[in-house]
Amino acid sequence: MFIRSVFALGAAAALSACAASNPADKKFLTYNGPEVTSVYIDKSDRAMYLLHNEEVLKTYQFGLGFAPEGHKEFEGDGRTPEGGYWIDWHNPNSNYHLSLRVSYPNPTDMARAASMGRSPGGNIFIHGTPTGVDSTSDWTAGCIAVTNEEIEEIYAMVKAPTPIYIMP
Repeated sequence: MFIRSVFALGAAAALSACAASNPADKKFLTYNGPEVTSVYIDKSDRAMYLLHNEEVLKTYQFGLGFAPEGHKEFEGDGRTPEGGYWIDWHNPNSNYHLSLRVSYPNPTDMARAASMGRSPGGNIFIHGTPTGVDSTSDWTAGCIAVTNEEIEEIYAMVKAPTPIYIMP
């Protein structure tokens, strides 16, 4: 797979690039490494890649919605969207430590849900994990969950807007 071969070339590129911007508040890190130009999510492998062009800067394992297979069709289905979107907002006040919003739904998603007489839903995020929950289990309502330490890195590294590709 393309991503795996790229990963072998750039796995360590960003390992030391994050640091606390204020030692009293370790939740908010600063990042001084290469720009994250896209985020690639492989749902079947549960692998998230932060990329600078074709170079993998970091990789993470994650959990998905409680019904992880297939593209999100409507609110409450427990699925995570598939396709191309944008990371369009940083939420410093997330109920799940920190979070980055995915621009779901797009016009196609809205039309698909409307054709079923349903709402497409929204509020899809990459976020942290509550205490006592395994970040790699499928427990969200359709979001992408990583550990709180990982969302701190991701939050610092990924700027808005950044394209995100969520693959089956």
